[in-house]
This record gives sequence, C-alpha cells and structure tokens, in this order.
Amino acid sequence: MAKQKNELWEWTKALLIAVGLAALIRYFLFTPIVVDGLSMMPTLHNGDRMIVNKLSYTVGEPDRFDIVVFHAPEQKDYIKRVIGLPGDTVEYENDVLYVNGKAYEEPYLEEYKEQIDGGLLTEDFTLEEKIGRETVPEGTLFVMGDNRRFSKDSRHIGVVDIDEVIGNTNVIYWPIQDIELIK
Repeated sequence: MAKQKNELWEWTKALLIAVGLAALIRYFLFTPIVVDGLSMMPTLHNGDRMIVNKLSYTVGEPDRFDIVVFHAPEQKDYIKRVIGLPGDTVEYENDVLYVNGKAYEEPYLEEYKEQIDGGLLTEDFTLEEKIGRETVPEGTLFVMGDNRRFSKDSRHIGVVDIDEVIGNTNVIYWPIQDIELIK
C-alpha cells in the first residue's frame, strides 16, 4: 500500500512540474497565435497557426520588416510587419517604400504587385499625412500589413507603442502542409 501511495505521489509531482513548466514557457517565452483575417496575405493566411517569441524584445529591439504581434486598440491582437522604427521618416511613392529617404525593396509584396495591372498596391503617403508627425515617435513603431489594400494598420490606427508588442513571429506550425519559417 505504501508503494502505491509513493508511486501516485511521484506521478502527481511529475504532472505538476510539467504543467508548471508549460505555463511558464507559454507566459514568458512562447505562445501560440492564430492569424485572423487577410491583412498579411500573401505571407500569412487566415487560420495559420504561429508561435510568438515573447523573449525576443525582452533582450533586443524590433528590426525593420519583423513580423510582430501587438495589442491593438480594439482589444485584440494584430499581426503586422514593422516598417518604421523610432526616429524614421516613412513614405510611399509610386509603390516604393522610402525610409529616411532611402528606397527599400519589399520582396514579400512581389506576388501581389504582379497581380495588379498598372495599379498601386500601396497608395502614396507620407508619415505626416498618416500620423501628423514627420518621424516615428520614440517608443513606437509604424507597422503595416502585407495586403496593403486591405489592412488596418498604422495608416489607420496610428503608431504602435513598443510596450504593446507581445513579440515577433516567424514560424507557422499549422496547417502541416504550410509549416515554414517566414522572413
């Protein structure tokens, strides 16, 4: 009888440790998220399941073109791409991104640009027209979805406070046929 109680106690301890570790990992390091909507097409699709790395910005800073998850004003989490960092000027002209006056290629948009006959994927704008400032304010990010015509992003909701960023994501783990690392 004592052996059964001891074995039951060992199994209970192992289970409690496993649950505790899983909770710590999910709360502090990594968490799953489901893509909701079409704003990141063609890079991400509605229903894609991804892993959010919460640790990445605890020890580092966001980089231009990172895909980040953040708390949006509508009390839900958004997935968007970082376009402007604090202090940057951002503008689009003839479907070309200019940051601090330098043109940047956006290879992740090529698939959609090829589908548009003569039209612009991203309308012309300056940062001042969208947020009323010439540069991205300190402590914030200017983010956009890859599906530029159908994305609610910094052009509509304004800049994102870095404190609202949960982490970055670049791993799709479901559906199985779509497992990949994204850049």
